[in-house]
Amino acid sequence: MNTQNQPLALIVGGSSGMGKGSAKRLLNRGVEVILLSRNADKLKKTKAELDAHGEVQTFAADLHDPEQVGNFINRIKEEKRHIKYLVNAAGVFKPTPFLDHTAQDYDKYLGLNKSIFFITQAVAENMKRNGGGSIVNIGSMWAKQAIKATPSSAYSMAKAGLHALTQHLAMELGDYNIRVNAVSPAVVHTPIYGEFIDPANIEETLSKFNSFHPIGRIGQVEDIVPVIDMLLSDNSSWVTGAIWDVDGGVMAGRN
Repeated sequence: MNTQNQPLALIVGGSSGMGKGSAKRLLNRGVEVILLSRNADKLKKTKAELDAHGEVQTFAADLHDPEQVGNFINRIKEEKRHIKYLVNAAGVFKPTPFLDHTAQDYDKYLGLNKSIFFITQAVAENMKRNGGGSIVNIGSMWAKQAIKATPSSAYSMAKAGLHALTQHLAMELGDYNIRVNAVSPAVVHTPIYGEFIDPANIEETLSKFNSFHPIGRIGQVEDIVPVIDMLLSDNSSWVTGAIWDVDGGVMAGRN
């Protein structure tokens, strides 16, 4: 049952992967969750899976559609309750050589950042009115390190921008008791790879990257979600503007 003083969490890209895992984690500690994702059928399925853990709302919107994004931003502006937590987990990933990129490819990545930017702005206004909050962006190791086997110039440009946004918002929003951090994962087994790998073969294909990570294996959603939850929680109350490498050691060195 909704209560006026119960905190809310918004998970952008919350129907699968790290977004879904973060939602489950928050629900299990009593936080009501709003899931935003493009696919209404997938949202319905995810809600059915998560309902046993707590109160779940869903909103379907394509982050590449300005009208749909605008409608959702209006929904945020009308929210009277405290959106205390925000996780920006939406993303697309399809390695493409730089010389083969099209304007449409570019817009797929950078347009997503635009929607995240203005959704975050609306949430920050809610947090400011209600005494603060915590934001975690899902960045990427690719924003820090180019990998020739996975050419990702536009993707990396977008994620590097998200890392920069994290630091700038930490500076600007600190006065309002709003903390902003990011995680920077390496290869993690999530449905995002279904953009260019047959979903039935994702696990086998990604396993070829095990040795790329000093720890000796690719990541799982369960490896990333506890760090996201910690950065959202008061356990990291003196941490803001940080880009956390949760990457199996890749940024320390590669095999």
